[in-house]
Amino acid sequence: MISARILAAAFIASAAAPALAAGDVEAGKNVFKKCAVCHTAEAGKNKIGPSLFGIVDRKSATVDGFNYSPAMKGANKVWSAAELDTYLTAPQKVVPGSRMVFVGLPNAKEREDIIAYLSTLK
Repeated sequence: MISARILAAAFIASAAAPALAAGDVEAGKNVFKKCAVCHTAEAGKNKIGPSLFGIVDRKSATVDGFNYSPAMKGANKVWSAAELDTYLTAPQKVVPGSRMVFVGLPNAKEREDIIAYLSTLK
């Protein structure tokens, strides 16, 4: 009976985990090249866009030393895996008026992979 409870708890825990965590980190590193034109993966190093180091589960518009657009400052997002997935699909639809001109990643597998990669940047 105890093993059945443990199995049930493990199943519930795995069902609650975001499916996005299943992405391929190495493939995501490759997809990041599309982002690297404007962003870095290094802490404290901003380019045209802010550093994406530590972005997963970070509040939007909070990288020190980066001048965010008023739209991004007012977005009040937390970049969870699910929120990043939505944002990376069509950034201007999620935060209209932001300075991010990237059209987005329509491919769900690419988004899953890049989120897996970004999750490693801690």
